[in-house]
Amino acid sequence: MANIKEIISEVGKLDPGLARQIDKFVKEHSYGLVFEQNLPENVRLYTKMPAVGDTVNILPSRGQKENSENRLPWLVTELSGGEATVEHECETKTVQAADLVTLVNCKDVVYPGLKEIDRIERGAPSDPYHMVINAENYHALEALAYCYSGKVDCIYIDPPYNTGAKDWKYDNNYVDTNDQYRHSKWLNFMQRRLELAKLLLNPQDSVLIVTIDEKEYLRLGLLLEQTFETAANIQMISTLTNSRGVARGKGFARVDEYIYVVQFGESAVNRLPLSDEWRVNINRDQRVTHLRWSMLIRSGSHFLRKDSPNQFYPIFVYDDGKRIHSVGQSYYGKHRDEVSPPPGTFAVWPVRSDGTEGNWQISNTNLRTLISRGYVMLGRKKDGRVPVYYLKKGEIKKVESGVYQITGHREDGSILSDTEVRALVPGTQWRIGRHDASVGGTGILKTIFGDSRFPFPKSLYSTLDTIKFFVSNKPDALIIDFFAGSGTTLHAVNLLNAEDGGQRRCICVTNNEVSADEAKKFTANGLRQGDPEWEAHGIAHYTTWPRTKCSIAGVDINGAPLKGEYLGSDMPMSDGFRANAVFCELTYESAWPIRLDRAFDAIAPLLWMHAGCRGPIISRRGKRYLTTDYYGVLFDYNQASKFCDKVKNTPSIQTVYIVTDDQRRYSNICKRLPNIEVHRLYETYLKTFEICGEGSLD
Repeated sequence: MANIKEIISEVGKLDPGLARQIDKFVKEHSYGLVFEQNLPENVRLYTKMPAVGDTVNILPSRGQKENSENRLPWLVTELSGGEATVEHECETKTVQAADLVTLVNCKDVVYPGLKEIDRIERGAPSDPYHMVINAENYHALEALAYCYSGKVDCIYIDPPYNTGAKDWKYDNNYVDTNDQYRHSKWLNFMQRRLELAKLLLNPQDSVLIVTIDEKEYLRLGLLLEQTFETAANIQMISTLTNSRGVARGKGFARVDEYIYVVQFGESAVNRLPLSDEWRVNINRDQRVTHLRWSMLIRSGSHFLRKDSPNQFYPIFVYDDGKRIHSVGQSYYGKHRDEVSPPPGTFAVWPVRSDGTEGNWQISNTNLRTLISRGYVMLGRKKDGRVPVYYLKKGEIKKVESGVYQITGHREDGSILSDTEVRALVPGTQWRIGRHDASVGGTGILKTIFGDSRFPFPKSLYSTLDTIKFFVSNKPDALIIDFFAGSGTTLHAVNLLNAEDGGQRRCICVTNNEVSADEAKKFTANGLRQGDPEWEAHGIAHYTTWPRTKCSIAGVDINGAPLKGEYLGSDMPMSDGFRANAVFCELTYESAWPIRLDRAFDAIAPLLWMHAGCRGPIISRRGKRYLTTDYYGVLFDYNQASKFCDKVKNTPSIQTVYIVTDDQRRYSNICKRLPNIEVHRLYETYLKTFEICGEGSLD
């Protein structure tokens, strides 16, 4: 297929008309991966009130199962007093509006908004926010395409494996082994979402990571080749997921799954410090434990200066950055620059990359002792700063018990060991103990919830290690997971940020479905999807968001401190993370209220996301213009001069929006703010979703 595209492109340079004819012929014939195309994919919007002109289904009476009649599409022609008049072909009837559910097709134009439900803030006010979005992921991807087209560094997804066990829905029905279109439905489902993912990824340097098992890995591989053609480099990794094995009838027990890695542009696998467990050419009895240095500056919880004022003190390092001169006293003043370093040295304070004053992990007395014993190490000096590392108690115990082979000392006095981790790029077979889903998946959920609460969660550490190969060198990376499930990816991003001090953002999208068995039980009890009692047990509300809040706060679902440490980092889970996160639900808006500037607050979170997910979200509040430290909105053009002055005097503002239907006014603002990203509301918003439908992706 890729070669045909290239040929058409070359022909187009000589004869555009002939190229169009060839392209039309190709589209009308099947090449490459062949499957039943354009099967309908309708989605029910249980959170949207039906309106005149909407297509709807009529729900069965409470307590009754659905039948074919309940899947017929009806057109709403009138709404009055809680009743609706609906039509289907030549039939018209009047029903209760409460018995209707809005139905949309993937080809329909939708205008999404976001409604904030909850948030957690444990980071600094200037730190970016993660987002968890409860939504049907196709429409959420359309919304993300408005915010982040071509700007995403990494997409990590764990889509439905299509096992036949009713573990996913297509066209509002669970798919099982009896469905003769099971594989075609899955391919249509995936193709639509991958096409939108393609719009999000940065073509210059990004990666798409997809996990899968043996049920669909062959079809997925072909679909990836066909979707991304020659624009990407594709590899497949085999990775351990269950060391005990999962029975496969009369076949071999499955112990692994597969990870497809699709790299774009200059994307490359980073060399990372890895243990011998990653090297397949070393026998198990040759493997050794590796000395692990930890950052001296505190991350996770209690990371601010005020949390441990005694542990805010200077470390005086010689000007060449290679040796420690001495450790200063705890400083309680307001201006640390008044502390004068000894001649020939400079002061290293526990100050984070964003300028926030933090604290060291240990007291100055303990640090002096560790330095004298060779348990403190300096990193490389850069931009007048030197990172400081130390050995925690567990590592010191291994040193003193002879586990590590100490071979000498560095210039800074820190111990050297031949058993230290070496940087390498591993092969495509991963047999890493902590990647076992029972350890890093089910075990972690049980720590948080007391039970697994979610079937087959991914290992936190498998996800962490995989994304680390591509974003360890990108401390501000944007990572998206639109099959978020229990929220493993966001959890992994927080752990990576805690390890290296990064400020990566993660946006997770998950629906709020319940399992097939739960749906049957709730229906029998007279509940419907959309009822609070039903929604409270959906994936988003019951698992993804509580996990996110608990892991950030460092507590379990009952508020007790989490037990245990994160494997490989010795970081107590009870420390939580220095992170901010917002939980939102996708809404569906109408075009005319948006055009008339009556729905600004519905799309305000999208503008905030577009501007970087920092600071407060601007709401209308009757103002003529509003700004934060990061973006601004001009509602009244008569205030353009004041607005432009405000933006120019706030260097951190890089994005602004102007509400106008006048192209000249928009152009004028662009000229007055030449180095600022200027967007015209609501024209750009409306046009984005009018052209971002499925038909425009071909």
